[in-house]
Amino acid sequence: MTMNFFRGVMGGQPAGPQPTGAETIHKLCDRVASSTLLEDRRDAVRALKSLSKKYRLEVGTQAMDHLVHILQTDRSDSEILGYALDTLYNIICNDEEEEQDMAAAPPVSGKHKNVPVSDENAQKQEEDLGVLFTDKFLGDSENVTLLLTLLEEFDFHVRWPGVKLLTALLKNQCNQVQGVILVSPMGVSRLMDLLADSREVIRNDGLLLLQQLTKGNAAIQKIVAFENAFERLLDIITEEGSSDGGIVVEDCLLLLVNLLRNNSSNQNFFKEGSYIQRMKPWFEVGDDNSGWSAQKVTNLHLMLQLVRVMVSPVNSPGATSSCQKSMYQCGLLQQLCTILMATGVPADILTETINTVSEVIRGSQINQDYFASVNAPSNPPRPAIVVLLMSMVNERQPFVLRCAVLYCFQCFLYKNQKGQGEIVATLLPSTIDANSISAGQLLCGGLFSADSLSNWCAAVALAHALQDNLTQKEQLLRVQLATSLGKPPVSLLQQCTNILSQGSKVQTRVGLLMLLCTWISNCPIAVTHFLHNQENVPFLTGQISENLGEDERLVQGLCALLLGICIYYNDNSLENYTKEKLKQLIEKRIGKENFVEKLGFVTKHELYSRAAQKPQPVFPSPEQMLFDHEFTKLVKELEGVITKAVHKTSEEEKKEEEVKKTLEQHDSIVIQYKDLIRDQDTQIQELREQVSTLSLNSEQMHNQITQQQSQIQQHKDQYNILKLKLGKDSQGLSSSQGEGAHVNGLHSEELSQLREEVEELRRQHTLQHTQLSDKDSLINTLRCGAAAAAQTTEGGAGGSDNTELLREVESLRSRVQAQCAEISQLQTERQELIRRAEAVSSAPASSSESSADTVKLSELESRLAAQTTETERLKEECRGLREGHAGLEQQLASAQSTVAIEQTEKTKLQQEVQESKKEQDDLLMLLADQDQKILNLKQRLRDLGETIDEDEDELDTRDQFGEDDDDDDEEDEENND
Repeated sequence: MTMNFFRGVMGGQPAGPQPTGAETIHKLCDRVASSTLLEDRRDAVRALKSLSKKYRLEVGTQAMDHLVHILQTDRSDSEILGYALDTLYNIICNDEEEEQDMAAAPPVSGKHKNVPVSDENAQKQEEDLGVLFTDKFLGDSENVTLLLTLLEEFDFHVRWPGVKLLTALLKNQCNQVQGVILVSPMGVSRLMDLLADSREVIRNDGLLLLQQLTKGNAAIQKIVAFENAFERLLDIITEEGSSDGGIVVEDCLLLLVNLLRNNSSNQNFFKEGSYIQRMKPWFEVGDDNSGWSAQKVTNLHLMLQLVRVMVSPVNSPGATSSCQKSMYQCGLLQQLCTILMATGVPADILTETINTVSEVIRGSQINQDYFASVNAPSNPPRPAIVVLLMSMVNERQPFVLRCAVLYCFQCFLYKNQKGQGEIVATLLPSTIDANSISAGQLLCGGLFSADSLSNWCAAVALAHALQDNLTQKEQLLRVQLATSLGKPPVSLLQQCTNILSQGSKVQTRVGLLMLLCTWISNCPIAVTHFLHNQENVPFLTGQISENLGEDERLVQGLCALLLGICIYYNDNSLENYTKEKLKQLIEKRIGKENFVEKLGFVTKHELYSRAAQKPQPVFPSPEQMLFDHEFTKLVKELEGVITKAVHKTSEEEKKEEEVKKTLEQHDSIVIQYKDLIRDQDTQIQELREQVSTLSLNSEQMHNQITQQQSQIQQHKDQYNILKLKLGKDSQGLSSSQGEGAHVNGLHSEELSQLREEVEELRRQHTLQHTQLSDKDSLINTLRCGAAAAAQTTEGGAGGSDNTELLREVESLRSRVQAQCAEISQLQTERQELIRRAEAVSSAPASSSESSADTVKLSELESRLAAQTTETERLKEECRGLREGHAGLEQQLASAQSTVAIEQTEKTKLQQEVQESKKEQDDLLMLLADQDQKILNLKQRLRDLGETIDEDEDELDTRDQFGEDDDDDDEEDEENND
């Protein structure tokens, strides 16, 4: 019956009406839910998979819960898991390719025909259907956790559809799925394992999955990065052939861009891991660059984007500077400049390379200096900057390429005063070389060409050469231009105002006005030069006061800004155009309110807001290229101060000037005092150092004086002693001659006796050491005896051992007392020897041999001192022996107490043994009584005629005799004890 049912579903055409798709799906769902056999459920899920594309709504509505249940319960069968995952993928996925395949399929008869639908409403309905089923699947967050668990299965039929299903869920509801994966234990790690799968299909789809997973979620991006993603992705790129690789390289690069864009932590990790150095081989191009494939162009484009992500102006300045330094040190910048100057490179790659080089050198002095030294491979060689500017002012070049060159020039001059000076120097008369084309000549040519885009680009480029550089603004005032033959040259400033007055295109005038505003801002000398031309102010007031169309309002606003700068930075050096007179002119011809309103047109313009967002000039068309990013900063800075300056009255101006003068005077006074305090601090510091040096010298000298005084006192004492000795020697010269020989003989005999006594003391000391060792061995013997007494149960032997130990201890005591007596006798003899030696040393010597006797006495004294030291040492040893003796007595007492304790324990054990024997005797008596009763009962049974087994009688008799034997053995043991 089951096979007939599936035959009807899958292909057979039995007679009777055909069931609808919804009815068939309902029956299949019932079969999935109710079948007990795994094969039936598997066939039903396979049928649902085949119908899931054609009847997406019905399958998704009726079968999703059953499919999820299959994933939970039938984990042991990989085939049914694969069918369930494929079915869920078909009803959730909104893949355009699959929709196109459905549309291209032949029509099927029945109510649900495949009608090709190409309109947007049908596509939107399909997408809404996918989102609907995604929300249903994500209704229980455990479903995503279940899916992550299934990805651990190595079986291809489970892992691959699981990866595709999770990718589809991320496409439809990215944030919700990201949240579940983020809190799932090891969720991201399981997905990272897909990159290590040996099957390329799973690895490649794993890349697509990680692309969706890492979109806009910094936390997941960090986790993926610290799961060694950079190393794995770069290895895959290298294995696949780098820029020559296929779409797998593209997927890896897209994932890398996701991980690094706007993520400072990952960028720092990428730089610290030395991964920037591994990017250099990507940009190695050969001499023959013809025939680039579309995939190679895409790959190289993404590689350049990856470099730009690391040095983007929106990153923190410190991180950007560090990456720029690394790119220069590893040679990546040099490699990019090689592509920049190579031939045969596709236009879009060249444009992106220029943008990449721009951001690598932006604000980095070392990189900017290197870029200035790069030459194009031409004959004669030309600087790369000149070659790029030639492309910028050439109207035949693509618009995006010209924008890229302008951005590169801006980045080269950004915070680069050295480069600004080099560019301006090419315009000065003293440095112009007629035989070569310079950057200044190209900028002037573009500034006054017929192409409005060239005018705008050249004006903005020249404005960047003056940005925040007062010196170059003043230098540029020296530039003179030859307009035509026979006419005197005019200044560059005047030529710009002349072109403005001629009424050229709006783009040209906006570019020139931005150049003039940047030029004269914060430069009073340039303001004076501009006002010196009598036609400039009337032209500006006329432009501002007119009521022109919408396109001219921006020009009017910029003219108002230029006139406001002339007021704000005016030093009143021209009598006709002082600040006050210019404000009166505005009030009469324009009106202050009208002037401020026209000034506000600039910041309200739509293109102004777009240009203020990022430094790179990106415009959809050349006509919308009106504002520069750095100029928007200048407008924001000056708009407020110009408005205040215009509304101030003359009295307020005077007061403000007075306040400024007062503040300047105050500042000058403060500066003077600061200098004075700084000088005083320096002098105080020097004086402190001198004082510390003098204090140190004084302390050293004081120490020297103290030492010298002590030496003098010692010399005095020695002198007095010698003097006294000489006096005694002279007095006892006559009386000491007869006693000298006797004293000398006595002295030698005394010394020999002292030596013998010292040797005797040493021998006794050695003997005492030996005795101390014997005592230690006795102590160990006592301890062993105490331990043996604790273990044995015999009383007599223990008592005899204790008696012997006590005898040995008594003998030791007597020997120690004898040694103490000998030591006392030796001390008495020593004192006698010392007394006699002192008597000898105090006896006067003979006058003829006084010096020799003095020497001998000193030797005797030194020997006596040595003997005294030896005696003291012997005393210490005797004291140590006494302490050892006391310790032995303590150990003996502790051993005796231990023996007493062991005796007590032995008595207790003997009592317990006696009690246990009594209990055993009682039990034996009971057993004997019981045996007697049993025998009596058996005898009665025999008397009653019952038969009793003889074996049991023998066993009973044997047991009884055995017990009797045991009793006899125990009695024998007790007798032996």
